[in-house]
Amino acid sequence: MKGVSFVTDETHNRRYAQIDLNGIAKYDRDALEDLLDVILAEARKDEKSIPWESVKAELVKEGKIHLSNRSKAVSKKRA
Repeated sequence: MKGVSFVTDETHNRRYAQIDLNGIAKYDRDALEDLLDVILAEARKDEKSIPWESVKAELVKEGKIHLSNRSKAVSKKRA
């Protein structure tokens, strides 16, 4: 496939895949995004997880989200 190349070790075993994101995005963008999601998930599988409530509280504290505005927006969408 154009846009994908492999790096091999001394014994010619494939060790790494090098992906030209622009080169393969034209084939199937959704498949590319799925592939990248899988790669990122696998790379982060051993990281400590953080509960959503803790993340949300930190975002509110930093002023990056405002819960009162969010709940109003959700209420308007439902109406």
